[in-house]
Amino acid sequence: MRLGLVNLRLSPDRFWALTPAELMLMAGVDGEVASLSRVGFSDLAASFPDGIKE
Repeated sequence: MRLGLVNLRLSPDRFWALTPAELMLMAGVDGEVASLSRVGFSDLAASFPDGIKE
């Protein structure tokens, strides 16, 4: 709230109307997420295998 109301000087109604993504964009936070590597995908697939549950 401090970021929106104090630092960005938004009115309360403008602040509460923002989505989290809009607020992060206004704050200058890069919303880009690193893609999943092949090793990371293999680890994820091993943790959550596709299979028939009985």
